[in-house]
This record gives sequence, structure tokens and C-alpha cells, in this order.
Amino acid sequence: MIAESPDGGADLSRLERHLRHQVGQAIADYAMIEDGDRIMVCLSGGKDSWTLLDILHGLQRSAPVRFELIAVHLDQKQPGYDPAILPAHLQALGIPFRIIEQDTYSVVQRLVPEGRTTCSLCSRLRRGALYEFAAANNCSRIALGHHREDIVETLFLNLFHQGRLKAMPPKLRSDDGRNTVIRPMAYIWEKDLAEFAATQNFPIIPCDLCGSQENLKRKRMKRLIDELQQEIPKVRKSMLTALGNVVNTHLMDSNLFDFKSIASGIGGGVGDISAELDAAVGVHDEAGEPLAMPALVSLTR
Repeated sequence: MIAESPDGGADLSRLERHLRHQVGQAIADYAMIEDGDRIMVCLSGGKDSWTLLDILHGLQRSAPVRFELIAVHLDQKQPGYDPAILPAHLQALGIPFRIIEQDTYSVVQRLVPEGRTTCSLCSRLRRGALYEFAAANNCSRIALGHHREDIVETLFLNLFHQGRLKAMPPKLRSDDGRNTVIRPMAYIWEKDLAEFAATQNFPIIPCDLCGSQENLKRKRMKRLIDELQQEIPKVRKSMLTALGNVVNTHLMDSNLFDFKSIASGIGGGVGDISAELDAAVGVHDEAGEPLAMPALVSLTR
């Protein structure tokens, strides 16, 4: 597991130690980083990617495995962008970096009708440029700054708009096999990330292409989850836990489970039939849990 060493830890704030621990735990749980890896950190200039780079840079000095870091930023030529901000800060930190120049802004403005969100096209263009750089520069890992809320919001987006049970995996191999994407901040809450970033004076670069558009579906998902959180205080944690606690026999995907084998007697899923019957007839205890025996008794009398 990658974690901070005892020496030097006294200078870290409690929040920073917590963030490092969470990142180290995620890296260990999903084997994100191996000895000798060359990790490309995608640096958009927002609070998330800055925090990711900062944490990985700190872990690099104390981790039990050796790995390289290179921060890569895509200059998309949007209006008001200052190309001098990031290099100055990265040079001060002593972190190797590269700036890729690609005018995706003009492409997006030309192809996307006014009033429509630009995120989909912008993301594809940005991803293509970064993936090509990673492959050409022998980067074995591409680190992205997504956090817990991003993962849950993506689950909702796919569920409501695409009809798929799909989120953001902590580790993913690209279709062409050239790139491995990792999300070391998969266990971190956005509020903790934002609090830390506010103390670091990172030179934040606002997104004028997609993140500032008010009609984004993702923002609607965020509001929906906030509303649920008011009624169910642990709903975010429960949803993230659910993504790692899948029972494929209790879904409806025949690619994940052979339902036909149940009828033929070859195999079959194992489930709490009593609880499912109780749920069907609406019998629950005070905590909202199904009552097993009373409902079954009433059905068999």
C-alpha cells in the first residue's frame, strides 16, 4: 500500500494526512500504481486535478514503490486563458510537466449549436489528445482527478439517461489496450478536497467550455443527490458502497447471470426468498427492514 512515511508527517495538517491516507488506500485496493510506473497526471487547472497532483507528489517521496510523475495540461485556446500561470507554479514545485496546445475551443464553438452543452465533444477531443500523448511518451498510467461525488453522479447519469448501471471505475484499461486510467481520489469527498485546495493557493483555471454551463445534466444529478441527502443522511456513502457490493443474481442482465439455468436445475442464484416476499407484500419492521417470518406465516395459512 502506498502511504506516507512516519518521518515528515508531523508537518502535514490533519486534513492532508486524511487525504493521503484515502488516496493510498484506493491505490492499494485497486493496485493502481506499481513499481516503475510513469504516471501522467491530467492537470486541467481546477481544484480536483491540482489536489491530485499535490497528493501524488507527496506520496512519491514516501511510497514503498518508485514511480515517476509528469503533469500534462491541455491548452485549449479558450478566451482569457493565461499560458504562463501553470508553468510558473509547476516549476516552483519542481514537478516535470508538458503543455499540449490544441485549439479544441474553436472546434467546439464551430460544431456545437448555440445553447447546447459542449461537454461531450470537448471531452472526446481532450481525451484523444491526452491519450495520444500518454502512449507516445511511455506513460503507463493516466491519473484523473475524479472524486466520490463524480462517481455517484455518473452512476445517476447513466441510470437515468442511458439505461445502464455504469459509473466511473477506479481503474480502467482503454479499448485499444494502450492506456490504463486510474482515479486515486475515488474515496475522497468533494468537500474535503475543496477545503484542502482552498488552503494551498493553487492557481485555479476556470473552465469556460463546459463546467460553467448551467444546463448541464451532471449539475441536475448533483442537485438531486443533495435533495436525497437531506432525507437520507448517508445516501452518498451507501451509493458508493453499492458499487462495490453488486449481487448479479438480483439484477436483470443475462450476460452477468444465466437465469435459464435455474429452470433447468443446472444452477441458480441464492437469495433471501423470505425477505423478497416480505418486500413484495410490504411487511417491514420499524427500521424499514423486511420482516421474514410473519409475512411467510400469513401467506401459508
